[in-house]
Amino acid sequence: MDARLNFFASPIAGKAFKHVMAAGKAVKEGPLPAATQELVSLRVSQINGCAVCIDMHTKEAAAAGETSVRLNLVAAWREATVFTEAERAALHLAEEGTRVADAAGGVSDEVWANAAKHYDEEQLTALVLLVSFMNMANRLNVISQQPAGDYEPGQFH
Repeated sequence: MDARLNFFASPIAGKAFKHVMAAGKAVKEGPLPAATQELVSLRVSQINGCAVCIDMHTKEAAAAGETSVRLNLVAAWREATVFTEAERAALHLAEEGTRVADAAGGVSDEVWANAAKHYDEEQLTALVLLVSFMNMANRLNVISQQPAGDYEPGQFH
């Protein structure tokens, strides 16, 4: 499969992506645990069917020491026993924040309150920014049909 657009060759994409990548870096360097960031990024990408982001985040997580069991169970986190309560709260918030059109009310008060038990305000801010960032990245890649499979860990660092 060939991508519909080559963002790396586009002057307008280059200008915009400079800011997009800076925003992504700021979120990545924020107070949310790195493992939680990768799990959330992976789950949002699974929901949106973004193969290139699934490829990237599984490989980045594995390179950072994440186990294959946990990576393989992200899509079924509710039934899996390998995630902490905090990770489960973040995954739940990520799902509701990604499925805003499906869950007419967006993120429920119950899901928000549960996340707030595990994360302080700065971490919640980072989590919301991450979910929003991943949804944007997923949409860019899905719309333009970016191919997956060739990502190397650290490629965009």
